[in-house]
Amino acid sequence: MPRIRPIRTEAIVLRQRPLGDADRICVLFSPTRGRVEAVAKGVRKPLSKMSGHVEPLSRGQFGLAQGRSLFVVTDAQTLDSWPSLHDDVQRMTEALAMAELVERSTDADISSGPLYQLLRHSLDALADTPSPPAIRWWFTLRFFDQQGYRPELEACVRCRADVGPGGNGYSAVDGGVVCPSCHGAGHGQRLSSPVFRLLRYMRRSSAESTAQVRVDAQASAELEQHLRLSLEQALDGRLRSSGFAEELARAESIGRNASRAAAEREREEQERAAV
Repeated sequence: MPRIRPIRTEAIVLRQRPLGDADRICVLFSPTRGRVEAVAKGVRKPLSKMSGHVEPLSRGQFGLAQGRSLFVVTDAQTLDSWPSLHDDVQRMTEALAMAELVERSTDADISSGPLYQLLRHSLDALADTPSPPAIRWWFTLRFFDQQGYRPELEACVRCRADVGPGGNGYSAVDGGVVCPSCHGAGHGQRLSSPVFRLLRYMRRSSAESTAQVRVDAQASAELEQHLRLSLEQALDGRLRSSGFAEELARAESIGRNASRAAAEREREEQERAAV
């Protein structure tokens, strides 16, 4: 039986899961080989020299040898660890959502260069952005474009009429915006003018420019819903990371409300003291 030559590839670590007492299975995303599952032996041991090079949401150069059922990581060298992603809960949440989306949509031994570059660029932008959710929104729209799920934003997906900024709906099932007449007939969910304009802006703009746009909480929640429903339609299922992101958003909203309430109580107490 011919000996299989070891493989060397650049890859982003999408996630890990434990295997036995000392090993981990790493899900890698390679531009030339797509999704690769490989065993990193001994990385759960305290003195492992490889453990830091196979952390989720890091980019590295990997040596892989074919094992009985999975590849085995023979060596690894970190190229980019994006430390700010690991130090911030919101950035980590957005990065994990993008990683899960890539994992769910790629196969083994399939060249995925454009998607790999999209993920790498988005993680670079996410590491420095003042608005982590905006980078994920931008990434999701580009993901749709690359994977053949591009939402229609120029004409009604039902009657093909041109659409203006107001009175529209958005139908994830039909694949994009619906005009006021079709929306009035019961098709799609409400698509507000700010979100409609934001979707169009993100399509023609960079991730960095998108992150500079101010989006209020109401528009953010609406956009999240439209993108989530479109993703569920495209992937035929719900993303695992959606639940955690929603819980985080609720917790942050509760925290903001509590802060406002505390500030209001402080102001009232100061006014009473002044009297």
